[in-house]
Amino acid sequence: MEKIKATIRVDSRLAAVAAKRMKSERLAMVVGTTIHLHGTTREEFLSDIHWVRHEACHLHQYREFGTFRFLYFYIVEWIRKGYYNNHFEVAARAAERDPGVLRDVEIL
Repeated sequence: MEKIKATIRVDSRLAAVAAKRMKSERLAMVVGTTIHLHGTTREEFLSDIHWVRHEACHLHQYREFGTFRFLYFYIVEWIRKGYYNNHFEVAARAAERDPGVLRDVEIL
């Protein structure tokens, strides 16, 4: 399968809004193939392998479902189960320990 080519957007307004909602000083979030960062630098993000793997899992989820379907299912899960128990987040936390999740991800 073709590699997922992801880009990073530092100081993302979208991530800033999400960080405020989550009451978090630092936040990374994926939309499509873009990793949006707030309160952290590209270098800090990339140096945290668990964080990179977590977001890489979300990149895989977007590829599997497509952008709009993923966002729909993610929001439904969040409403039903909350952020922490949302099965997309459960999978991403598990991926933090999986070096294979980065095998077909290229962060540009």
